[in-house]
Amino acid sequence: QVQLVESGGGLVQAGGSLRLSCAASGRTFSSSGMGWFRQAPGKAREFVAAISWNGGSTYYKDSVKGRFTISRDNAKNTVYLQMNSLKPEDTAVYYCAASTFISGNYLRDLMNYAYWGQGTQVTVSS
Repeated sequence: QVQLVESGGGLVQAGGSLRLSCAASGRTFSSSGMGWFRQAPGKAREFVAAISWNGGSTYYKDSVKGRFTISRDNAKNTVYLQMNSLKPEDTAVYYCAASTFISGNYLRDLMNYAYWGQGTQVTVSS
């Protein structure tokens, strides 16, 4: 069992930055691939970024490559999403999730995630 709590969302102007954090509890965090997803109003939840169990591999949605960086600290049971050069189209509720896979492109598919946080709102104004 893994419980996830996101923080760090907020309102920011276009071009600004935010850092999301996801604190995990449970013994399986360090052996789980972790992902960030987002859902805008009226749209389906979509993949944003993911990281393998040991941080050795990362995966990104094309539109965030070069702007967002995912990282993890297994000693702190925390995964991060650093978001730079934010755009209005990045506005969404961002969710942290723990996968049943440890690495690979399986981490791009939300169906491969067993545990989800409650989400944190990110709003980017133009």
